[in-house]
Amino acid sequence: MSVPFPEEFARRYRELGYWTGETFGSFLADRAARYADSVAVVDDRHRWTYRELDERASLMAQGFRDRGIAPGERVVVQLPNVAEFVSVVFGLFRAGAVPVFALPPHRFAEVSYFCRHSAAVAYVIADKAAGFDYRVLADEVRAAAPTVREVFVLGDPGAHTSLEDVPAAPPGEFPEVDPGGLAFLQLSGGSTGVPKLIPRTHDDYLYSVRESADICGLGPDSVYLVALPVAHNFPMSSAGILGAFHAGARIVLAPAPSPDVVFPLIEREGVTITGVVPPIALVWLDSAPKRSEDLSSLRLLQVGGAKFAEESARRVRPELGCGLQQVFGMAEGLVNYTRFDDDEDTVAISQGRPISPDDELLVVDADDNPVPEGEIGHLLTRGPYTIRGYYRAEEHNAQAFTPDGFYRTGDLVRLLPSGHVVVEGRAKDQINRGGEKVAAEEVENHLLAHPGVHDAAVVAVPDAFLGERTCAFVVTVGDQPPTGPQLRAFLRGRGLAAYKIPDRVEFVPEFPHTGVGKTSRRDLRAAFTARLAAERKG
Repeated sequence: MSVPFPEEFARRYRELGYWTGETFGSFLADRAARYADSVAVVDDRHRWTYRELDERASLMAQGFRDRGIAPGERVVVQLPNVAEFVSVVFGLFRAGAVPVFALPPHRFAEVSYFCRHSAAVAYVIADKAAGFDYRVLADEVRAAAPTVREVFVLGDPGAHTSLEDVPAAPPGEFPEVDPGGLAFLQLSGGSTGVPKLIPRTHDDYLYSVRESADICGLGPDSVYLVALPVAHNFPMSSAGILGAFHAGARIVLAPAPSPDVVFPLIEREGVTITGVVPPIALVWLDSAPKRSEDLSSLRLLQVGGAKFAEESARRVRPELGCGLQQVFGMAEGLVNYTRFDDDEDTVAISQGRPISPDDELLVVDADDNPVPEGEIGHLLTRGPYTIRGYYRAEEHNAQAFTPDGFYRTGDLVRLLPSGHVVVEGRAKDQINRGGEKVAAEEVENHLLAHPGVHDAAVVAVPDAFLGERTCAFVVTVGDQPPTGPQLRAFLRGRGLAAYKIPDRVEFVPEFPHTGVGKTSRRDLRAAFTARLAAERKG
């Protein structure tokens, strides 16, 4: 169901010491033995040491086993930034189960797909978060995904099972877990209308975690602030919570990334490192001079998820008083970092260079021919922590991967002589809205389900704050065509995540087409830009 690494590559990665045979369950046990009394996890209700976290993970593991969750079975986890996220996930790892990570903004369309596609047997949620009742969503998901036997709820469970009732006395031993086997599944930000699940193994992911912790300079005295959703790949592993645990550091979970929440946490906990997307970094830069909190403990701000403009990058040190590390990566594998010994210009203009000497990067044209050195092309990659195929997606894998195993990232890049990557854009019909990836085709398919929509095309338009916003161009049909607000309400009603709802809806009589009859998104973007310019003049 997931595509394994070819044995010749797996053998090489083991011989080079990249893959060590460590599993997530043994990873936590080892760190708990080394850093037993050090604080591991902090949120607004908890302050757990490594020993306490390890014990809670074992209690959760046995509790999940007692409720019939067997090794290899999938469990969708959709929790906010709370300490229980960590104990639940490591409990599932230790029980041999496979977490499937959903983000808090995901709604019925995404979560029901995760559950059906992975044949998940359980779903873990909070009762409410940010004004949304996840128990109602859970009822809808269970009706659509019959494999889900149980819903575990943090807080008031309603008709479901309380997460507090899960822990049970741990047994003497837990099941043996294959370090080369499936550890968890993440959502891809792919460009097609159907989401893809990314299979990661213990061996490949923990290699990237260890190297990331070293590149980011983490040690037992480090304090990592989780400002983004904790289940996102960036705060999970770049270097993230797992990098912090590898180094014996402390993580601090912030319920929101706004300055009025995170700045007091930075001061109180002595935060030394955190990672954000460009829009959040801009808000912090604008807010810092107006606030009184002491941010002097912060040594490193990581910015990733979308390209960080050079002008903004150069503001970080003078305005926040800390260093900047640019991060360019993907949940499918490849991660690039700027380094501490990079000069200021390299940090400002590039998105870093790869983690591993065995990360292979190709920059090619549309026919997979290498482009001249320094020119822009399509980025292909393979390496010791980049997947060889999506989960149960054979047809898509034939397009997303070359016959010799290179992943087509969909990014347009150029390489500097130093090996640093400069991201120049996307080749796919995918919109990067402040770090959240929006597949144009997915939103279009939902729009086309409306009886008043004849055709729809979703495009990216430039935005100074988010980098890109979404605009839906719509051709209507019928005597009572829908309005923009009605279409947005329709999409929300279909369970689409809020960040995928178009920022703007434009109605047009017909679409421009290319010479072969395809909708020309280039012309749509030009039309939108011209309309904006006319509005400003008017």
